[in-house]
Amino acid sequence: MGAPARTSTATEPRAGAHLVLYGRAWCHLCEEMRAALEPLAAAAGARIEVIDVDSDPALQARYDELVPVLVCDGVELCHYRLDEARARAALGSSAEVPEVAGAQSVLPPPSGSA
Repeated sequence: MGAPARTSTATEPRAGAHLVLYGRAWCHLCEEMRAALEPLAAAAGARIEVIDVDSDPALQARYDELVPVLVCDGVELCHYRLDEARARAALGSSAEVPEVAGAQSVLPPPSGSA
């Protein structure tokens, strides 16, 4: 009997993950999310594609008021602000990647805190 098949875990980097950041040129939140995302993507070996929603009426209709919107391999991760924990999980980034300035965690506070 051979060794069990190896499965991917959340801590294994996903080299080549495809991140798409939907935004627009004059959006300060889009620039903030991109700046916060770049170190995470670089550490995970992921590529970021930035798409201006105003370049396509269908994209503008879909994402207009939600930009910036971050999508990884077709799955929407967050909008308005970078959900660093969700981005790390999607990229399979380990805890060694430094915290990103400007990113907001949407994790609930620890139990028992008021």
